[in-house]
Amino acid sequence: MKPAERISAFVKLGETIDNLSFEQKDELLWRAENNNNWFTKESVEFALQGISFMLSQEKLDSWLSIYELSEVQTPKSIGLMLAGNIPGVGFHDLMCVILAGHQAVVKLSSSDEVLMKWLLNKLIEIDPRLESQVRIKDMLKGMDAYIATGSDNSSRYFNYYFGKYPHVIRQNRTSVAVLKGDETREDYVNLGKDIFQYYGLGCRNVSKIFVKTKDQLQDLLGALEVYASVGAHHKYHNNYDYNKSIYLVNLEDHLDNGFLLLKDSEDLVSPISVLYYEVYSSEEELAEKLDGLKEKIQCVVGNADGLVPFGAAQTPEPWEYADEVDTMAFLVEL
Repeated sequence: MKPAERISAFVKLGETIDNLSFEQKDELLWRAENNNNWFTKESVEFALQGISFMLSQEKLDSWLSIYELSEVQTPKSIGLMLAGNIPGVGFHDLMCVILAGHQAVVKLSSSDEVLMKWLLNKLIEIDPRLESQVRIKDMLKGMDAYIATGSDNSSRYFNYYFGKYPHVIRQNRTSVAVLKGDETREDYVNLGKDIFQYYGLGCRNVSKIFVKTKDQLQDLLGALEVYASVGAHHKYHNNYDYNKSIYLVNLEDHLDNGFLLLKDSEDLVSPISVLYYEVYSSEEELAEKLDGLKEKIQCVVGNADGLVPFGAAQTPEPWEYADEVDTMAFLVEL
């Protein structure tokens, strides 16, 4: 297939997602939630919107214009070890492999089988030639290269088995937000999207905020009341009850609005239902701290230049790579 034909298939996939009937979408959302209770219908629908957001002709052409894509005469077999923490999280890696003209040999996460299989099937319906570029496997042995996403612990396993091959191996990351003290209520509400979308399970979810003063925290908690419905999810609520009980028993200072706990901590990754905060004394000190933590931070949210705007953390552009590793360049150069 020519590169333009592969691109066209993904553009049509975006159009297919946008044009799903209510019945088609509802059936897919129900199956995804039935497979994984964290994947509520709202979460899966948002993930679908995020995928179609990337798949316009203009965006794909702009993104891929810097690479020398060609008709690959001898495609490489690329083992994809996909994560399953949020719906469709492995789609971008899969898209990169197909657009680069290689063969994707995919080990799906059992947590995200429904949506990923649906996306694959739709792609093949759109252009049956793509069927030769994708295989789903339980074991990823003897591949030419590997892309694996997991935790800090699983990355050691991946390095042991895949380290001798060309590879991209990702570890734990999280996202943070910087509050300068002049944020509006709308900013706080938009920040809530970055905190609560997917119940905080994604690497682009904000798990910690850096604040100029503690005075902001009460205003933030008040603005976030519009997301109270997340507390009705049984798994999220169990985490909230557990973490609240720990803080109460240990007499640890915290703030609580009934479904979110704010805790002062220098750690980056907070438990589900908890948002860590840390007070910074100067922007220079904060910049130095964030630079020292850049290997653990996926994105920084805020109003300043160069930061991801409040509310936009979960809708990355196709050229915004996980861990800032250019996956497409890696694949094109194999």
